[in-house]
Amino acid sequence: MLGNVGKANSAASIHTRPNSRSSVYYKVKPDAYLIVRSFRSAAWMQVYMNNGAYGYVESKLVTQLPYEVTGKAPARSTRGYLASRGSRTPLAGEAGASNVADYATQFMGTPYVWGGNDVYRGIDCSGFVKKMYGAIGKELPRTAAEQAMVGEPIYRLENLRKGDRLYFWDKNRAKIGHTGIYLGNGNFVHSSSGKHGVSTDYLGSQKWLRILVAARR
Repeated sequence: MLGNVGKANSAASIHTRPNSRSSVYYKVKPDAYLIVRSFRSAAWMQVYMNNGAYGYVESKLVTQLPYEVTGKAPARSTRGYLASRGSRTPLAGEAGASNVADYATQFMGTPYVWGGNDVYRGIDCSGFVKKMYGAIGKELPRTAAEQAMVGEPIYRLENLRKGDRLYFWDKNRAKIGHTGIYLGNGNFVHSSSGKHGVSTDYLGSQKWLRILVAARR
């Protein structure tokens, strides 16, 4: 396990050591998502960098979210930078939908782009779900409305499993217009125009429950 997903409560500096006077690897904006894990000092958390090293952020500046990010760490290099800014750990070919959910969280912070297909530079909701499932060899149609017709239907919230696909109604277009991947514990990950990129939300909120119209496995 690489760590848990964390969300910056405010602007925060990622330091090279657990000391506010140490050098800064990177500065993140409020609401940025990080891969974090506990550190021996409760005042600091470790932040996973995609060079295989860990930086450090003050614990008071980050909220740790209740789901994990798994994968194989890359070889260490001399330059540190956030995992959310560089290459991601690929999925093995035999990985299942549950692994897709973990994999998807590695792309949090990728910008939302209407019609986008690039998991690094910009992607929309259905493109994101299509790319995530494509990583395990499961090809899906391009649009959310088309994807909602593929796979085993799930009819009850309590039957949702990690990795299931969620589909939401767009009243302005009078059709299914949004999709995401269920993470478990009531959370899901999606490429959101409202949040300007790949992020997480709580499915149990009225905002999402009232427009959830389909789930597929």
